[in-house]
Amino acid sequence: FIAIGLAAGVLSGFFGIGGGLIIVPALVYFAKLPLQTATGTSLGALLLPVGALGAIQYHRAGHLDIAAALWIAAGLAIGAGLGARIALTISPDTIRRGFAVLLAVMAVRMWLK
Repeated sequence: FIAIGLAAGVLSGFFGIGGGLIIVPALVYFAKLPLQTATGTSLGALLLPVGALGAIQYHRAGHLDIAAALWIAAGLAIGAGLGARIALTISPDTIRRGFAVLLAVMAVRMWLK
């Protein structure tokens, strides 16, 4: 679990990713947790102050838009609860396939731009 957290932390610091892209798949494939348990565990691990430590470094370097971050946080607060409620009613296979499609689409878009 520490190795998963370390990898997610480093990649989060580099790219702003961690929970959905690193922690959840790692918990499913390496720790053998069910998808919904992995998702809940990831959200629990990402509670403050984890993100704050990385954000402080970016703020010190002048690369943090505090107003945007606060608005995004408000959306995350509402969206995470709504998304969790919906995800708990959908089969893990459907969620896994949807996640794979999302990653593929985002990868192609990033490659082409």
